[in-house]
Amino acid sequence: MTEFVVAPPSISSVAVVGGGRFPVRRIFCVGRNYAEHAREMGGDPDREPPFFFSKPADAIVVDGADMPYPPLTSSLHFEIELVVAIGKGGVAIPVAAATEHVFGYAVGLDMTRRDLQAEAKKTGRPWDMAKAFDHSAPIGPIRRADEIGHPTRGAIVLRVDGTTRQSGDLSELIWSIPEIVAHLSTAVRLEPGDLIFTGTPAGVGAVSVGDKLEGSVAGVGEVTTTIRR
Repeated sequence: MTEFVVAPPSISSVAVVGGGRFPVRRIFCVGRNYAEHAREMGGDPDREPPFFFSKPADAIVVDGADMPYPPLTSSLHFEIELVVAIGKGGVAIPVAAATEHVFGYAVGLDMTRRDLQAEAKKTGRPWDMAKAFDHSAPIGPIRRADEIGHPTRGAIVLRVDGTTRQSGDLSELIWSIPEIVAHLSTAVRLEPGDLIFTGTPAGVGAVSVGDKLEGSVAGVGEVTTTIRR
């Protein structure tokens, strides 16, 4: 029996609709996967291949819990995203077989310290402190793919205090879900428990303490959190 010198961390997990919880191993995020968002962030959607960054597993905020406003920023931004939950591992997965590795889907928020990200871009430094901070990944319950299929279209919307701030459609993804899974699996071996945030439509913006965020993807579900001090 292994004797740990400090207590091992608890396993982060997300509720599954219908019962049970999905253990979170790693979180990957796709950058600039909607054309209009790529343009608003200064990118070129016609030339850029998908790129990825990560968040720690314990960055998730689940079950509608509040999200504390993080330190070191005065520009906390929301990004509504479809999330892919991997249920079967693999490396160099063919596009045609990619959905066989998907357990289900959820709705998530890639919260970003935009001022820190801007500084990191300017200086050529990593994005970790802008993207991978505590509580930076609120997520709703996962729905099984064998119940809802693999979405290719459907409204993706983010409301702040009841006002629509982001609105798009999954059909606008530059890289489809199978392409994302296949491409990422050429860089790392995907394993059960991995989550992939698939990118956000245009309209990202700042939130303040007290704001209530409500995101949804048609046919998949919702995510809700309130920003607290």
